[in-house]
Amino acid sequence: MTSPIKRRLVQVVAVILIVAGWQVARQPAAAPATADALAGRFAFQRLPLNEATTERSIRVVAPAYKRIDHWISSLGGAVALADVDANGRPDDVCLVDPRDDSVRLSPVPGTGSRYPARVLTAGPLPYNATMAPMGCVPGDYNDDGRTDLLVYFWGRSPILHLNSGAGFTPTEMVTPYEIWNTNAVSLADFDGDGRTDVAIGNYFPDNARILDPTAVQFQIQMQDSMSGAYNAGRNRILLAQGGGRFAEAAGAFDAEMGDGWTLAMGAQDLDADGRPDLYVANDFGPDRLLRNISTPGAPRFELMEGVRHFTTPKSKALGWDSFKGMGVAFGDLNADEVPDMVVSNITQNYGLHESNFAWLSADGVAFKAEGTASYDDHSEQVGISRSGWGWDVKMGDFAGTGDLQIVQATGFIRGETNRWPELQELAMTNDALLVNPDMWPRFQITDDLSGSDPDRFFVRGADGRFHDLGGRLGLDDGGPTRGIALADVDHDGRLDYAIGNQWRQSHFYRNTRTTDLPHLGLTLTRPATCQGTLTATPAIGAAVRLRSGAAGVTSGQVYPAAGHAGVSSPELLFGLSGQAANVTLTWRDACGVRHSADTRLTSGWHTVLLGNDGTVKETR
Repeated sequence: MTSPIKRRLVQVVAVILIVAGWQVARQPAAAPATADALAGRFAFQRLPLNEATTERSIRVVAPAYKRIDHWISSLGGAVALADVDANGRPDDVCLVDPRDDSVRLSPVPGTGSRYPARVLTAGPLPYNATMAPMGCVPGDYNDDGRTDLLVYFWGRSPILHLNSGAGFTPTEMVTPYEIWNTNAVSLADFDGDGRTDVAIGNYFPDNARILDPTAVQFQIQMQDSMSGAYNAGRNRILLAQGGGRFAEAAGAFDAEMGDGWTLAMGAQDLDADGRPDLYVANDFGPDRLLRNISTPGAPRFELMEGVRHFTTPKSKALGWDSFKGMGVAFGDLNADEVPDMVVSNITQNYGLHESNFAWLSADGVAFKAEGTASYDDHSEQVGISRSGWGWDVKMGDFAGTGDLQIVQATGFIRGETNRWPELQELAMTNDALLVNPDMWPRFQITDDLSGSDPDRFFVRGADGRFHDLGGRLGLDDGGPTRGIALADVDHDGRLDYAIGNQWRQSHFYRNTRTTDLPHLGLTLTRPATCQGTLTATPAIGAAVRLRSGAAGVTSGQVYPAAGHAGVSSPELLFGLSGQAANVTLTWRDACGVRHSADTRLTSGWHTVLLGNDGTVKETR
């Protein structure tokens, strides 16, 4: 027989092991005094972007989705910041509100009543209640120097709202329109011809009328796997033809690259070869990092995957994950001037612990041998691996000290009854059943899945780890959040941001920190056409490197449309150590020719024209 002492010893050892395991597994937290000191560098004023309440809180959906209509209704909140009225500041906001399916353009709160709010509609174009806006992407789509607005949808292909200066004209981007269900858009000159192209990330299958209560179609389905689903809508590259015309580049993506359930996209020139690479964040399957190997008129990509080291779990190797990618942001987190990537996933306590990603470049390069991405996940080490049900994510220097902070949207569907047990059962269901919505548990209006998650505001401490200070700063705002947009809306050297929420009021966060630090703000433009006219347009894809004078981060690229449902202004803001900086500017002109030039700029905001002849000229 086992003696009482031995039985008691087993119990004591078990308790010790449990406590030790808990200590090892939990994330280190900053001491209260340390957190207070970090938080002291920040202050924000929260201002509403829309009404507090509306009557509608769920969508009408196809009959097959009725039992999971709350799940299907989880997307649509979006926000963008840009200079639409041409006053030289990105103080206009385009907000998509799923409560009334409106797309509204207005001045940012606190920037003056420069014009009445304008609701963008499809006008004479085909549009009905089976379609709903999912995002708004400012850009100069017809090369006339004015900021237009691309609106993408569930239920149809995108609409361009072309800005005449006196109003907006809705124009089809694809003629005739097609039935797409889009959740991500990224702007970049993918083929290197000098024109800004559009990457489209689609979610539900093409032609599926998700929001049509009469639709009975084979395309009305869910993912066919929780870890490797490729039965979604097809992603696309729309090549700019000039003058607001676009053409689909057939075969730009193969099935492995472009048939995932895409929720976020981001373009960035990772290897400094002048061609923007593309990160595709997919739900229900592996994310895709696509190296750009295009030539003018022929966009092509190479699928890149990370190295799985001896201690690396499979899903923590780039391109091998089975997580639920919902956002991507770029920034140099390890100070090697190679862009790193932060990706949102689901990391819910007592729900599902995947992991957010912090893909940090290794050995100072982005790519190595053929097909190999030189990125490893360091999310646990830097403190951002766990945050809730993540969505859009952005990086920026809100303190003005040259350090990057990370803002993350969280939360899925808000209700009264916790349905995580049912979702956990669903996650273990045979993949053959997943595709059929009738096999799913009910997720309806009263059901909750991570519906009260707080937004995150991660600040890096002296220990090298990021600590969430959202609660201390009053930025946590629990509830479903979707898009984040960054901009210094009044050009005071303090980075602001806006949040697009789901089924609730959205907000603008004005940076009110008291410190006035030296900074370099850059609005980079270029001639809109190869003919070199005086019309200037944002220099999408331009890269900046501070050779001296930086307080911290030394590099950045102009790719404003990156992530899930938030579009930042096409500008760059750096903290400076003094009153001037030596800067290298690299860009591709409207003729498709790459240039690089050095200049010296003083502290403050500068509008710089990057010429087709390789010259750099300050215009404001």
